[in-house]
Amino acid sequence: MRRLMNVRWITAALAVILLAVVCVELGRWQLHRLEERKARNEVTRSNLAAAPAPIDQIVGPQGLIGDQHAWRTAVVTGRYDASKQIILKYRNIADRPGFEIVTPLVQADGKAVLVDRGFLPRQSSELMPLHVPAVPTGEVTVTGRLQRSERGGSTNGGVPDDGTARLINGPDFAKVLGMDLYDGYMTISQQQPANDASFLSFPGPEIDDGPHFFYALQWFFFALMALGGLVYFTRQNKPEDKPEDKPAEPQPEAAERPEAHAAVRD
Repeated sequence: MRRLMNVRWITAALAVILLAVVCVELGRWQLHRLEERKARNEVTRSNLAAAPAPIDQIVGPQGLIGDQHAWRTAVVTGRYDASKQIILKYRNIADRPGFEIVTPLVQADGKAVLVDRGFLPRQSSELMPLHVPAVPTGEVTVTGRLQRSERGGSTNGGVPDDGTARLINGPDFAKVLGMDLYDGYMTISQQQPANDASFLSFPGPEIDDGPHFFYALQWFFFALMALGGLVYFTRQNKPEDKPEDKPAEPQPEAAERPEAHAAVRD
């Protein structure tokens, strides 16, 4: 029985130690995410401060808009192709549901960039916007912020279906629209001629460290709690010596017992 109790105690102790190790690793992972976020914030600050430039000078001939280009101000001149406009459903700004309207802007060389023209708040429970502002005709110059293609993991929300999509993904849009598109998109900051006043503008980036540091502290605290609890219960449940393990008390000799003296007198 005692051996079985020892096995159970050792198993429980190992489980607590494993839990503490997992908590420490999760805390380190949060610190790693914090460092990544700080590095990304530096890129964002640098891009926000950079002067506007033609998109080709920023992205290069590959046409890939990556994380290093996020929030960089680009200038593109071309003509909107309204026939290949996509409505983005289930979008939100400040917890306000609505739609975004993405229209390809075709440059003189035939290469196009997806332009997110703005946000249309949902008025009630409609599944599609009640009114989509028409695109300007003729040549348009757009100044806006670059963003990489949105990805939804295993979902296919970036593939347009019947003129709608849930994500903006350059390669996925290109397959359906049959266009030479940049891998990424841009949001409008300024447009000539002006963008329709029905569109709401997009908020800027959140440049902060996020909750990662405090999450890391929580995981480290959980690890300390687990180890502290193990030490406490180890001390509280320290095995006591069993009665049979104690040395037997010496018994008096027969000659020293009162009964023995009485027997001799008789």
